[in-house]
Amino acid sequence: MSTYRIIECPKCGEKIRIYANPVPTVDIIIQVERGIVLIERKNPPRGLALPGGFVDYGESLEDAGRREAMEETGLEVSLVQQLGVYSDPGRDPRQHTITTVFIANGHGLPRAGDDAASVSIFGIDELPDDLAFDHSKILRDYCLFIRGKRSACPVSS
Repeated sequence: MSTYRIIECPKCGEKIRIYANPVPTVDIIIQVERGIVLIERKNPPRGLALPGGFVDYGESLEDAGRREAMEETGLEVSLVQQLGVYSDPGRDPRQHTITTVFIANGHGLPRAGDDAASVSIFGIDELPDDLAFDHSKILRDYCLFIRGKRSACPVSS
């Protein structure tokens, strides 16, 4: 069942349906020599999180992932693999989002930017459990993937 509201065009008075659709986002698991890059979120919901964010209109998921990684961590990334898509309607307390998660290799020195208050690197066996959104679940899936107990999708472009 589609959820929508009706508004009236201010110019012609015609009725227009405005649909409530999930919003696309990306999250990036950035692999660096010493581990995985996590950010401390500057804005609510606060806490440690994977770098990521909203996909801009006209932007591919891959380009959004590279942009968000650069904006939040200062790292250029090479996308390696798509880990999966996460769509639980409650995954983001602000609104219904659907995220595509990429695994990427980071290049350079991480530094906090944009929505990140700080950037930290965690070893694969030292990842915290209490991350923002559903990022703890995503990182559990990532750990299963790198240990060969779960499959992932290759990046197409």
